[in-house]
Amino acid sequence: MITGELKSQIDKIWTDFWTGGIANPLTVIEQFTYLLFIRRLDEIQLLKEKQANLVGIAIKDPVYSEDEKPLRWSSFRNNDPETMYRLFQKENGVFDFMKNVGAKGSIFADFMRGATFMIPTPRLLDMVVQQIDKIKMEDRDTKGDLYEYLLSKTATAGTNGQFRTPRHIIKMMVEMVKPQKDDTICDPAMGTAGFLVASGEYVHQYHADWFMDAAFRDHYNTQMFTGAEFDATMMRIAAMNLQLHGIEHPNLVSKDALSESNIGMTDKYSLILANPPFKGSLDYDSVESGILKRVKTKKSELLFLGLILRALKTGGRCAVIVPDGVMFGSSNAHQQIRQELVENQRLQAVISMPSGVFKPYAGVSTAILLFTKTNSGGTDHVWFYDMQADGYSLDDKRNPIAANDIPDIISNWNVIASETKQSDYSDRTAKSFLIPFSEIKANDWDLSINRYKETVHEEVAYDSPAVILNDIKQLDAERTEALKKLEELLK
Repeated sequence: MITGELKSQIDKIWTDFWTGGIANPLTVIEQFTYLLFIRRLDEIQLLKEKQANLVGIAIKDPVYSEDEKPLRWSSFRNNDPETMYRLFQKENGVFDFMKNVGAKGSIFADFMRGATFMIPTPRLLDMVVQQIDKIKMEDRDTKGDLYEYLLSKTATAGTNGQFRTPRHIIKMMVEMVKPQKDDTICDPAMGTAGFLVASGEYVHQYHADWFMDAAFRDHYNTQMFTGAEFDATMMRIAAMNLQLHGIEHPNLVSKDALSESNIGMTDKYSLILANPPFKGSLDYDSVESGILKRVKTKKSELLFLGLILRALKTGGRCAVIVPDGVMFGSSNAHQQIRQELVENQRLQAVISMPSGVFKPYAGVSTAILLFTKTNSGGTDHVWFYDMQADGYSLDDKRNPIAANDIPDIISNWNVIASETKQSDYSDRTAKSFLIPFSEIKANDWDLSINRYKETVHEEVAYDSPAVILNDIKQLDAERTEALKKLEELLK
């Protein structure tokens, strides 16, 4: 949980960037990210020096050589603004070191080539460096909270056009799929890596004892997390987000996951969490042929479902956000992918979310699909839940409110997933209920909750026409009498 002091520090730095001439939220976050990483490099060097001094040996694999000492955070932060600025701008200076030397061996290494130093003035650089220097980042939780709060700024800025999945929705999805010790987790449309970070935090919160196992620690840091993202800026931001949350060497793929050139995602992952792009279409020639075998379409939201089915191992689980149109679309591709999920895989749940969940970005209605890849069917019933509130107002402000279905969703899902008391979910007028495979098939694989939910209409009793007419006459008589009295008073 971010503290009031830390929040105020980030707010002040954000305001300084804004007033200093950097108004694009993603540019602010990117420049902030570079400075955090430069500080981190110096902290790594300080730790190496401390360890070497304790045992009286030379530093092993130093980040900085003696000649590069002026490029260290602990050194240049003490310079005057003009000198500091020149150190950043010059060839083989601070920024070049970060890109070409300091990034080696980290997940930043492959994604720094396009990094650009965009802080326009010495004064702004000095102000931001001095304030970042005051931020206490001793532990993983503080670093992670800091960056999550920084990323949340994109939701209020309203100018960047990026689509960020609400953190509480991500957390709900992660708690429903319950990452396991041997899972390999993938997000094929990673963005800022919110799903991967939340999965890591779930493990720390519920299974801290796993980290006592050296084999698991290695798995966690090198094999457990994979993300694909074609936007270079988002890739750098995601890489820093993962590092600050203690995930040191995830597998990050810098390309479009749907691309014909990306053939590595096949029967590979045991868990996929995603909120893929909702809009846009692709030419068949640019889409990997294995995906088109699952679903013949140009629509990106359907193609991503095909990609997920291809990328999952048999027995792998998925929680994915899709637009409502996927649930009831009448095209051959829409029906094909729904039939695939229900008939050939094991579709377990459809959670219908209200249209305001993704405001202020968009007002589109969405749903969460939870399924397991079996390639042999297994869908007996599908659990539907009609989410009506997520703890925030459903307008552009998204202010916290008391109404929140998320705890109820998780609680009921745990019952459904355990396959006990399923008879309790037969009432279709309730928020959640089970629909049998046969009925979904009979409805052309329609997964829209409105197709199955029953609405109870309260009977309203009205007076007879004679009674209503009599009431009107009485009111008319009272009005006439009141007018007479008023006329008498005015005489």
